[in-house]
Amino acid sequence: MTKREITVRLDGGLETRPVALLVQMASQFQSDVYVESENRRVNAKSIMGMMTLGLDAGSEVTVSADGADEAEAMDRIEAYLTKRA
Repeated sequence: MTKREITVRLDGGLETRPVALLVQMASQFQSDVYVESENRRVNAKSIMGMMTLGLDAGSEVTVSADGADEAEAMDRIEAYLTKRA
């Protein structure tokens, strides 16, 4: 299992479209991917779960991935959330 603390750098935070893109990205991987914020943990492959977090630009999250492709999943998701993708 891999875990990283990440600061969301997307302009406007994670609104509907950015959340949909993140869910699509997470769904490409076999690994289980979760996002944690303020004691709430949701499956990053669930659009409804991700929307409930209501993350804004500057929010601190912990992303965890567990599975065969966890390193690649973590790198791609971190790049997306920090606008390096």
